[in-house]
Amino acid sequence: MPLKELLDPQGKAVNTSLHNLGLTNVQDVRIGKHITLNIEAASKDAAEQIAREACKKLLANQVMEAFDFTITE
Repeated sequence: MPLKELLDPQGKAVNTSLHNLGLTNVQDVRIGKHITLNIEAASKDAAEQIAREACKKLLANQVMEAFDFTITE
């Protein structure tokens, strides 16, 4: 996702369009990307470490983006 401090023009455009459609209760829209990884690991902690490393090294540009992930079984 774009960092909260940065302008998100795509999110702003969607928010304006939603208001134009009468959905005025929507206060803010942020648009980002969703990536799914299938990770083989010995434990949940190991999988989290692998996912965090993948995000930091390749999947997220930490200058402009924040990342979050969820481990499911």
